[in-house]
Amino acid sequence: MRNGIKLTEQEATLRQLLLDVSSYSATLGGHHQKPELRFAGGWVRDKLLGLLSNDIDVAISSMTGSEFGSLMKQYVELPEARDKYENDVLGRLAKIEANPEKSKHLETATTKVLGFDIDLVNLRKETYTDISRNPTVEFGTPEEDALRRDSTINALFYNLQTSEVEDFTGRGFQDLQRKVIKTPLAPLQTFKDDPLRVLRSIRFASRLMYEIAPEDEMAMRDGTIKAALRLKITRERVRVEILKMLGWPEPHQSPSLLEASGPHRALSLIDRLDLYNEVFTDPTDADCKLVDTTKWHRAYNQLRDMVKAGSEGPIRSILLGSPESPEALYHAWLLTCFVPWAREPLTFPQKSSKRPMTAASLAAREGIKAENKIYRLVDDAVSHLQDIIEKKNAISREDQTTKLTIKRKQGASAELHREMQGLAIRKWGANWRSSVMYALLTEVAETKTETDAQVVLDGYSSWLLHLSSLNLLDVDQLEPIVKGDALMKAFNSKGGKWVSVALGCMIEWQLRNPDRTDAAGAIAEVVRRKEELNIPP
Repeated sequence: MRNGIKLTEQEATLRQLLLDVSSYSATLGGHHQKPELRFAGGWVRDKLLGLLSNDIDVAISSMTGSEFGSLMKQYVELPEARDKYENDVLGRLAKIEANPEKSKHLETATTKVLGFDIDLVNLRKETYTDISRNPTVEFGTPEEDALRRDSTINALFYNLQTSEVEDFTGRGFQDLQRKVIKTPLAPLQTFKDDPLRVLRSIRFASRLMYEIAPEDEMAMRDGTIKAALRLKITRERVRVEILKMLGWPEPHQSPSLLEASGPHRALSLIDRLDLYNEVFTDPTDADCKLVDTTKWHRAYNQLRDMVKAGSEGPIRSILLGSPESPEALYHAWLLTCFVPWAREPLTFPQKSSKRPMTAASLAAREGIKAENKIYRLVDDAVSHLQDIIEKKNAISREDQTTKLTIKRKQGASAELHREMQGLAIRKWGANWRSSVMYALLTEVAETKTETDAQVVLDGYSSWLLHLSSLNLLDVDQLEPIVKGDALMKAFNSKGGKWVSVALGCMIEWQLRNPDRTDAAGAIAEVVRRKEELNIPP
């Protein structure tokens, strides 16, 4: 950890711009005062740790962020400012009104300056009561602002006037050195005031590989805190924290941290602190449906081990792809969160016209307010779970010596076998690899011993190698050899439902005949099955 902060050229320019705006405010007279300015929170922490950070909170002593932002807009229009700074140094400034429901209790402003995402906020203190979950927020001193924050390492300030780092909690530097996540005030009261701080503590502990202070962990396990986290905090705020734990790489995060250590540690902390049912469940469920998580650790431990093993082996290379394309890995960690729901029964909606929902997708939709893309990813993975296991078992069997061998279903030809596997993958859709990963992790979680888990892994490895040998890994993208227009022309017939049926027939023919590229053969197959497919004359 560094003892001080050395600004980059752009950071130094930003600092001078902000100081110039502060000085400009003092020239206006009236109610304007020259505010003290500080960089606050995460940027200070990351700079001390030698990490890059493009997000900067600017804490202002005597005016709101919105007011200071307005002064910035005025200042950069002055001739002396234009002479000193390049054109368009200030990006679009957006005013954000006070909104207690979104934790915006006083007016703040956000903008982009010199490539930095800037939040302008006033120093504040918060007072909580048992009557309302929303605090009374007022202007505060630097000490009061520091003490209201979620952890001591996020309560450090960089004073723009003095260029010094300030530690008003008296523990920030110490906890950075000790690698400890600790609330500035008593943890039970801190978490009671805002239960989301529980998840923020877990996020920073997992991202930085720090330990959570024992007294903080004890408070996180408290029943009243767990209940408040489940019911008091909006699920949109929960989603933000969870996705940050599992999410896309940031410039200051190494790929290895995101691939395994960080997400794994986040899930293991949620598990160890017995918080799963406060996060990954539907808080609107009147029956307070809980799920058994006693075997969940086997799933997230297995994913960590597969990632750490590198790209060797078909499971890692086929299901997770390259480290340069992290979306598959991001999806794998997200799906791991819902493994405990895999075998729970379907939920039937009140309207009979709607299809049943998997319990896992309902937990994703309501528990973390997952966006539609993620909700569908979870729903597909659970919906296809049993089919995936059956298709895997169709070629992978354990013999009496516990070695896995590949063999086709007795009596099935190679062509029909390839068709069966190919059609299954096409039914699973574009995210079939993620669905297979979910099935694998679910089966691993259900094993009793490491030997059993290895049998599951060997089975999936054998199956994936077999799919690769059949050239089926990209079969979900296979297009009919004859397009619809050409098909109607060949049959001298108008379009209709028969066209999609005929195109499906062609896909089946292509799967049985992967080496043939002649359209005539595909059309002949449709002609042969014309009556069966109810194709009009």
